Parts: sequence; structure tokens; C-alpha cells
Amino acid sequence: MCRAHLIAPSVLSADFGKLGDDVQAAEAAGADWFHLDVMDGHFVPNLSMGPDVVAAIRRATSLPLDVHMMVSDPGRYAPRFIDAGADWMSIHYEACPEPHALIADLRTRGTRPSVAINPETPVAVLAATAAELDMLLVMSVHPGFGGQRFIPESLAKLSEARRLRADLGARFLIEIDGGITVENASAAAAAGADVIVAGTAIFGAPTTPPPSPRCAATSRRLEIGS
Repeated sequence: MCRAHLIAPSVLSADFGKLGDDVQAAEAAGADWFHLDVMDGHFVPNLSMGPDVVAAIRRATSLPLDVHMMVSDPGRYAPRFIDAGADWMSIHYEACPEPHALIADLRTRGTRPSVAINPETPVAVLAATAAELDMLLVMSVHPGFGGQRFIPESLAKLSEARRLRADLGARFLIEIDGGITVENASAAAAAGADVIVAGTAIFGAPTTPPPSPRCAATSRRLEIGS
């Protein structure tokens, strides 16, 4: 897998009143993927988007869709989101601590499997699973709400994930999600992140003059040297 840093704008921070325009603007400005947060009101207290929204985003872009399942029963809902256009799918270890069968099912269905871990969950819990993954997602905020402040201890977890990958001889990508800004993106990349998820840092970025409705060259590629 490519080790170039990928920028994945979090659609949760887009303007849902002109969602297609915002997605196309971010793509034109240099986005690599789109990150879609699915919340069920149970695993996390918020509700967000369903398969129909994912399908609408799929129609608006040809870029990979990275669907983050913040739900209590990911196996129940995953097929609908895959049918809607998910290319990558992250399930939470905290919701599915024995994910082997679901990882295999996601791969069989043509989606690239990932497991996410919350800030309190150590990377070590994935030691027996990581070799089966295409991606490991480190949450750098508590899941469920956008606009939270980055948890600095997440940098150490990125480095630990990178060491785990090397120890296993594995090839999974490492993704960071939560509180990413132009000020801390470089540190996240240096610590081991291959995929940088950012919401307000991209969709809330000023444009002078605006090359697109709301995002400024994906916030200068989040200043990670790309």
C-alpha cells in the first residue's frame, strides 16, 4: 500500500444543505478520500447519516469513501452501507471486540476492512487482529461529536501502531481522526499517520479568493508536505 499521506475530509463538517457542492469542491481542491461518520445514537450519543446520504455522496464523487461505523452492531448495518458505496469501512473494537468474522465478511463483500480504537483503548488490543486489516484507525477525540480538541497522547498511539505494523510485517494503513488542524497535522504524520481525517480544518477553512465554495486547497494539504 502507498505510504503517501492521504487527506480525507470529514463530511460531517460540510454544509448538508449543499452537500454535493461541498464534496465536489473538496475533491477539486485536492482531497484524496472522503470520511463519512455514521452514528447510531447508541454507541455514541449523536445521530448522523444513513445509507441514502452515503449513496448521494457516492454520486457526487469518484473518490474512495471511508465509512466510519460508530454503531453498536456494525455487522447488522454494514451491508447497506457497502451497497451505498463504501470503499473502506471502519468498525469499532469497543463494539466488536472479536472482529475476525466481520473483517472477513467485509472483505468478501468488496470493502476494505478497518478497526477503530477509542482514546482509552490501547493499540495492543489489536495485536491478534491487525494483520487481517487494511487500516487501523486511531481516534484522537472521543467519538460522537465534531469540533473537539485533539488529544496529544494520540501521537504516542500512532507510533505504537506503526511499531505493531513493523513487528507483524503487515501493510495496513494508519488513520488518525479527531481534532486535526493545520497546526498538528505534521506531528500526526510524523508519528505514523498515513491517512489524515479533518473536518472543520478543511470545510471551515477561509478562501482568498475562494477557488471553491468552502475549502481552501484542502487547507494547504494540512501542511504535511504533500
